[in-house]
Amino acid sequence: MSVPGPTDPRAVVRAVQWSDDTLVLLDQTLLPAREEHVACTDVDSVVDSVQRLVVRGAPALGAVGAYGVAVAMLQAEREDWGDDRLRREILRIRDARPTAINLAWGVDRVTPLVPAGVTAVLTEAHAIVGEDQAANRELSRRGADWILDRVERRPVRVLTHCNTGDLATTGWGTALGIIRELHDRGQVEMVYADETRPLLQGARLTAWECARQGIPCRVQADGAAASTILRGLVDVAIIGADRIARNGDTANKIGSVGIALACHAAGIPFVVAAPSSTVDMATPDGSHIEIELRDGAEVTTYAGARVAPEGADGFNPAFDVTPARYISAVISECAVVEPDGVAPVGALVGERS
Repeated sequence: MSVPGPTDPRAVVRAVQWSDDTLVLLDQTLLPAREEHVACTDVDSVVDSVQRLVVRGAPALGAVGAYGVAVAMLQAEREDWGDDRLRREILRIRDARPTAINLAWGVDRVTPLVPAGVTAVLTEAHAIVGEDQAANRELSRRGADWILDRVERRPVRVLTHCNTGDLATTGWGTALGIIRELHDRGQVEMVYADETRPLLQGARLTAWECARQGIPCRVQADGAAASTILRGLVDVAIIGADRIARNGDTANKIGSVGIALACHAAGIPFVVAAPSSTVDMATPDGSHIEIELRDGAEVTTYAGARVAPEGADGFNPAFDVTPARYISAVISECAVVEPDGVAPVGALVGERS
C-alpha cells in the first residue's frame, strides 16, 4: 500500500525513506564506519530507532513521526488491534523523545487522517518530506544572504555544533544547509565542527557530510570552541534547533549555549537555523522546554568500554537552552528574526505582525 515518495536529486543522503510499506532509516549510530539501514515495520522498531538515535535531528524526526503513524496502522491491521490500542501505540511514537517538537508535530499532523486510511496518512507524510526539503533550501538562501550582509571577511570561517545536514533532515540541511549554500557561492574558508559529546555527531556525521560535499572542515573538541571563537578564528557560528520558544529562546544539542556566550563575548554573529515546524508558539520561553536526560552510560563509556571509574555516575542532558538575548538571528524558510530586534518570532512561521 506504499505511495511513491518524493525524490530530491540535490540530497546527498536520504536519512528517512518509505519503501514497500516499510519505514527505512539510515543507521546513524554506525556512521562513518558503515552505511546500513534499519527497516521499521512495527512500533517497537520505530520507538527504538528514535531513542537509540538511529535517526535524529528535528526535521528528520518530524518525518519519522508521520511515517510512524502509518507503521502503527499497518501493524494494527496485521495484529487486529482495536482503536484504543492504536491510539496508545501512536502516542508511544509521539512521546519517544520529549525535547524536539518536530516528532510530536509530525504525529499530530497526520493523526486526523487515520480514519481515512493508510494511503491518506502516507500522502501527508510524503508532503511533509517535500515541504521540509523546500524549506531547508529557502532558509539556507536566507541565512547565507544574512551572513554575507553582516560578515565582512571573505571567505567566511564558520563554527557549527552537532549535525544539521542531510542526516538531520529529509534533505539538504538547516545550519549545515546554510554552510552548503555559502560553499556553493565560494564563500567558505573553513568549518570548525565541534565533535559534540557524548555521541560525536559532529565528528562522525558533520565531518562525514562535509567531506562528501568537498567543504573544508576541522573537527575540534567541544571544549575548544570558546577559545577558537575568542582567538578570532571564527566569523560566525551556525547551529540548528530542536525547539524554538515564543520569545526566541532555542533548545539545541548540549553545548550550544556555551558557543552563544563565546560569540557574544567576541562580538560575532550566533545564528540559529530551523524550519518553521520547529517553532513552538505554545511554549512561552526556554524555561518551559523539557530537557531530555539520557543514560549516563553514554558519558561514562565509549564504544562499550568504560572511561570513567566505577562509582562515577554520568550526567547526560541531551540539550540546553540558549536565551534569545544571545542569538543574533533565527532563520526559517519564512523569515529572518533578530530576537532583540523588531521582527516578532511569529514571523518564523509566516505570521504577520
